[in-house]
Amino acid sequence: MSSAEEQIYKLIGQNIRKYRMAKGITQEKLSEVIEVSDKLIGHIERFEKNVSLRKLIKISRALDIQLKDLFDF
Repeated sequence: MSSAEEQIYKLIGQNIRKYRMAKGITQEKLSEVIEVSDKLIGHIERFEKNVSLRKLIKISRALDIQLKDLFDF
C-alpha cells in the first residue's frame, strides 16, 4: 500500500471517530450495531487495520451520516 493510500485510510478512521464521538456513541455500541468486535472499531479509527467498503457503509448508516462524509478531508 502506498503512503497516499495509507493517508486516506488514516483520515477515514479519524472521521469515523469524529462522527462517532459527536453522536455520543461508544466504540462498543457502534460495534454492536454493525456486528463487529469493538476492538476492530478501535483498529479502524487508529488505522491499524484496513476497512472494507461494506463496513464503511454499515458504519455510515449506524452514525446516520452519508458515506461521502467519511471521505470529507
